[in-house]
Amino acid sequence: MHHLLPLLVAIPLLGAALLVAVGRHLPRIAADVTGFVVAGGTAALALVLLLNSSPPMVEWVGAWLPVDGESVGIAVVGDGPSLGMATLVSLLTLAALAYSWRYFDEPPRGHPGAFTALMLVFQGAMCGFAIAGDLFNAFVFFELMSVTAYALTGYRIDDAKAVQGALTFGVVNSLGAYAMLMGIALLYARTGELAMAKIGRGLDTAAGHGGADPLVLASFVLVLTGLLVKAAVVPFHFWLPDAHAVAPTPVCMLLSGAMVELGAYGVWRVYGTVFAGPGGIPAADLTRALVTLGVLTAATGAVMCWYQRHIKRLLAYSTVAHTGLFLVGLGILTPQGDDGVALYILGHAGVKAVLFACAGVLLDRYGSVDEHALHGRARELHATAVMFAVGALGLAGLFPFGTGLGKAVTEEAVGGPLTVVYVAASAITAGAVLRVTARVFLGLGPRPEEAHTELETSGAGEEPETTGPLSRIPDTMTTVPAVLLAAALAVGAVPGFGDMVARSVNEAGSGGAQASAQWTAHGILLSLASTALAVGLAGLAVTRPHWTAAPDWARPLRRLQSGHVGDYVAWLLVGATALGALALPAVLGG
Repeated sequence: MHHLLPLLVAIPLLGAALLVAVGRHLPRIAADVTGFVVAGGTAALALVLLLNSSPPMVEWVGAWLPVDGESVGIAVVGDGPSLGMATLVSLLTLAALAYSWRYFDEPPRGHPGAFTALMLVFQGAMCGFAIAGDLFNAFVFFELMSVTAYALTGYRIDDAKAVQGALTFGVVNSLGAYAMLMGIALLYARTGELAMAKIGRGLDTAAGHGGADPLVLASFVLVLTGLLVKAAVVPFHFWLPDAHAVAPTPVCMLLSGAMVELGAYGVWRVYGTVFAGPGGIPAADLTRALVTLGVLTAATGAVMCWYQRHIKRLLAYSTVAHTGLFLVGLGILTPQGDDGVALYILGHAGVKAVLFACAGVLLDRYGSVDEHALHGRARELHATAVMFAVGALGLAGLFPFGTGLGKAVTEEAVGGPLTVVYVAASAITAGAVLRVTARVFLGLGPRPEEAHTELETSGAGEEPETTGPLSRIPDTMTTVPAVLLAAALAVGAVPGFGDMVARSVNEAGSGGAQASAQWTAHGILLSLASTALAVGLAGLAVTRPHWTAAPDWARPLRRLQSGHVGDYVAWLLVGATALGALALPAVLGG
């Protein structure tokens, strides 16, 4: 089976090449069918490989096999986490293509396969990053993923806002990629290796001659900076709300449902394989860095989410908040924390894709994603309203959603005050989404007064992604989110699924250590508490609209999201410096 691993990348890239070559000669339906078949075939292959991933598989691409333990070949790794992520991104790509089936008004006209081809390249790049066994090729797929995402974000080149959002995305993520490449170069200079496992062994060997040193710290900071930019961790996160506000809805489903999660996965994979040994970064220092950044990210994302009226920006900030929770779970460096984050990622991917799909329905039906302007206008969209509300409950971690199970397991692992962070962040973000549900779909509460302030990004006057406002919502735009919502529920409700995921993650990253991933009474109570808090916050916001007006203390935080790419670059440098400072005791102690 290991010989099939490279096909996870080759199939979507070849499909994209085919569409680029002959797409302009195909009718739209043929291009859509081709993309759907290619994405579906890749998803099926990833699932088959995942079910046969024990023991883990390693394939040297092009048969460049190691000789006496040395090789210049490209290694791809097929274990539970890597193939799980490849399966997740492939299924989400399939869902995004199904969602956009024949409705998406895609420029440039005369080339029906352009959008589908870009989506397939994006899928291939994400799969490649997930299974990459060496750091340089992880960087290559990292960059291919980024370049494709730039193009997809700014796909509507006639829209100035889309071009600006894509430019911000491109500059910030490119700088993150350059940082990662410099870190890889330092590791290669130290060890003469590019394969992750061999770099880790090389650093451990060097530890016998003096231990961790400034070069190791510098490489760690540079590599993690690139990954944390992709994960949209504060203060590397500014590109994400700007990109989500302008990207097509199917692209938002992948950005928040897959690409950000891959950044968190990359942190887990790179530290565990490269920097976890005696020659790397001590566990206590990594915990301090990741937990600190994670708490800051969760708090910032939750606060910013609450004070948004632009629905897509609101959902983007909720992604930032939950990424912070992922980082805290990974930062405690326990098998139970890893298991909880894995389940949390699976549930979150489905729930967030559902919420963006529903926001897309609003955009294409009413030409707006402004919570204030849409007040009471979407009463007719009963199915969309139900899915948006249920998605919000899933975001809160309600039993038995997969987000709830992942949150419960991680809360059990982190314990103490950090549990409050999980409850608060999930409740605030879910409360904001429930507030939108009550106002937009039910018309509850007084009509919000128009606020004229330089901090407002309203979301009114947006262009639909169709040829014009939809008078009837296509079946695919309701069926796809319904299926994704059912899948997010199944992650937490299917008996034994949590333990199966836990075994897979532990075999790959915890030396086979066993940890339970099941619902407990404590976890159910916390899920109900965060859900009740979310409902209460939404109710207060609807009955007291001034609760959603940013207070004076939150205004400086909102001003940081300036839209100026130079500001975001400065914050990237601040973040890299802070990461180095948090991990500095690794060198001082050495």
